[in-house]
Amino acid sequence: MKSYLETKNLTKRYGSFEAVKDMNIHINRGDIYGLIGPNGAGKTTLMKMLVGFATPTGGEVEAAAGDHYLEKVGCLIESPGIYGYLNAFDNMKLKALSMGMYDEKEIRSILDFVGLSREPKKKAGKFSLGMKQRLGIGMALIGSPEFLILDEPINGLDPQGIIEMRELIKRLNEEKKMTIMISSHLLGELQKVATVFGIISEGELVTEVTADELKNSYLDEADSLEEFYLDIIRKGQKKAC
Repeated sequence: MKSYLETKNLTKRYGSFEAVKDMNIHINRGDIYGLIGPNGAGKTTLMKMLVGFATPTGGEVEAAAGDHYLEKVGCLIESPGIYGYLNAFDNMKLKALSMGMYDEKEIRSILDFVGLSREPKKKAGKFSLGMKQRLGIGMALIGSPEFLILDEPINGLDPQGIIEMRELIKRLNEEKKMTIMISSHLLGELQKVATVFGIISEGELVTEVTADELKNSYLDEADSLEEFYLDIIRKGQKKAC
């Protein structure tokens, strides 16, 4: 397969409700894949299936790494599982021990990378939302994953927190060579980091487009991703082939 990861008619039903319908996405190695869609479109359900938190009703996930690709996936989906009475290191240590991957040197290196090594004694309950999100990402980095899935990591952050998260995502992609999937409702911000976008609606993939294709189609639009998304929704395009 040419892609790093693909889904083949991936489907998830809850009773008679199809949260994800015959979805076929394509993620290449090194991509920052921006996942876009309204609330209830199926973004989180898709991400949960990709990390093994939910079992597909139909279809499959194919990865270049083969059947053991889940061993190479890290994720931050919904709220990070943080203990407020522990500091960042001890939260990381608990996660690493639960995975059978405790390495003090690795944990300290990750904390330094995500910018949480300057206040080693501060309890996580006293962290800002941005610090908690960075700790959640740090926990997802234990074991050196090559594919990272982030569900709304900038949701609720103040402007400084958004900038710090954007820079962290870019560094993970460029310095750690990670392939990343990220969802966000902040399309202007997502456009600053993603290299390819997938738009989903009512559980179906509407289209996939690269950042370069988007730029060429909307040469004079500063908010080209927003314009593209609105065009797609207005046209009511159906599932991509």
